[in-house]
Amino acid sequence: MVNTLQKPEFEELRPGIKVPSQETLLTPRFYTTDFDEMAKMDISVNEEELQAILEEFRTDYNRHHFIRDEEFTQSWDHIDGDTRRLFVEFLERSCTAEFSGFLLYKELGRRLKDKSPVLAECFTLMSRDEARHAGFLNKAMSDFNLSLDLGFLTKSRKYTFFKPKFIFYATYLSEKIGYWRYITIYRHLEQHPEDRIYPIFRFFENWCQDENRHGDFFDAIMKANPDILNDWKARLWCRFFLLSVFATMYLNDIQRADFYASIGLNARDYDKYVIEKTNETAGRVFPVILDIDHPEFYDRLEICVKNNEKLREIDASNSPQPIKFLQKLPVYASNGWHMVKLYLINPIRVDHLAGVAR
Repeated sequence: MVNTLQKPEFEELRPGIKVPSQETLLTPRFYTTDFDEMAKMDISVNEEELQAILEEFRTDYNRHHFIRDEEFTQSWDHIDGDTRRLFVEFLERSCTAEFSGFLLYKELGRRLKDKSPVLAECFTLMSRDEARHAGFLNKAMSDFNLSLDLGFLTKSRKYTFFKPKFIFYATYLSEKIGYWRYITIYRHLEQHPEDRIYPIFRFFENWCQDENRHGDFFDAIMKANPDILNDWKARLWCRFFLLSVFATMYLNDIQRADFYASIGLNARDYDKYVIEKTNETAGRVFPVILDIDHPEFYDRLEICVKNNEKLREIDASNSPQPIKFLQKLPVYASNGWHMVKLYLINPIRVDHLAGVAR
């Protein structure tokens, strides 16, 4: 007799508390920055827009949104096997990313309070939003008898230092790509409710508006400091961050294509649409966007997808660790080479369109 209820086993810190996923190049990162440099920024050039965004944050459109209703109060044991494992991983990755934003924004709000009150309040209110998102996702994990110890996560994760302008590039893209990911899933499931396997997806429409407002905030900060955007170094860095965000998402999602299939989405089509819309959105503030229609763009990403499959096969083998390391070296070199080639694809200049309706 086949047992159809197959629950994946996750390593636990203690009963019901999941050991956080191992940190890799593709996992959500925790950031810190130069708080003194951030406090010295002059935002007067674009303070009117920042004040308007602050008023939106104060309005708190989603204060009553993240409330679990009766649909959550049922057993979710029918989501089992690989689907359950992939769904828990999706919730964990999303929770970790939101919690990372909460920690960074909260610390910025605290450090800037007496030096740049407008920015400080914006960061504090964004940290409120991120905390709600992380808490809602962590509670969803508990429906699958697991959750994250966020206090342990705070202390155990390594923090990546980025200068403020790099924080702006990275968080702007993170918030905007989050918007397009959430709204695309929401719209798909609105048209195909039979694929909505869990009620959290009903919350994505309002949820993604938080992501959009946060992205608009970083857009406004960069416009207040045009030196962040207006030289040759900015064009190089914007290319780097666009490629990093798009490649990371693509490699992660294709690895978890079965999860997207469980909600009726083709992972490749979904990612290509999200990349297209995020690239287009980034062109409203970045001086360059990527030429994602170049014939090599997805071809090279697909080679990296296959390389990552080889890395997982090596990890799963019984070879000694030194042998595994040697086996991985040419695969890492191949991934690095293809990323360099992707970076060298000529970008599309859009800085001449600044101020033009697009």
